[in-house]
Amino acid sequence: MKHLVLSAMTVSVMAMSGLANAAEPFVAGKDYTVLSNPGKVEKPGMIEVREFFWYGCPHCYRLEPYVASWLASKPANINFVRSPAAMNPVWEQNARGYYAVDLMGLTNKVHKPLFDAIHQKNQRLFDQKSLANFYQGYGVDSNKFNAMFNSFAVSGKIAQSKQLAQAYQLDGVPALVVNGKYVVKGEDQKVIQVVNYLINKERAVVKKPAPAKK
Repeated sequence: MKHLVLSAMTVSVMAMSGLANAAEPFVAGKDYTVLSNPGKVEKPGMIEVREFFWYGCPHCYRLEPYVASWLASKPANINFVRSPAAMNPVWEQNARGYYAVDLMGLTNKVHKPLFDAIHQKNQRLFDQKSLANFYQGYGVDSNKFNAMFNSFAVSGKIAQSKQLAQAYQLDGVPALVVNGKYVVKGEDQKVIQVVNYLINKERAVVKKPAPAKK
């Protein structure tokens, strides 16, 4: 009789576990990491998705089309932020180039072409001079670019990128951080699926009614 009771309990536990897994398609610690110390978002009231990347990273390049497709249809209340990683001197050169162009409002014009030039044409665009020459071909004023490259404004962005990468305990790229709470890594469509899942998870937290005052 005891064996029958234990067997029934085991089946019940397994069934409940199966239901839980069915309800939660993605699992913390496997599909994404939960940060022990959540970071602040750039625009309070909006759910933030922050992408850390490096132009020379093949995994980032493979992920880019999925990110671009998601951006084309993302909800208006999602604040997407690109943070070029500056975790070593070479990456920092590309990050400085990114921020210099971004402060000129030309990121969308050159973002994909730079990725393509590096990964399809094998161009080594990892320093200030080569980046200035490349961007000039897309209408970026090289004098303004060079003036911005080591400017106070760009250096401030670099410092923020480094600080956030450390705070989010990143050891590589690509990495997408959802609302300063969750880190998602990978290079395929699943990354976007997990990000959407976490966005919905955050929406549920926002919509949850506050406990009634006693």
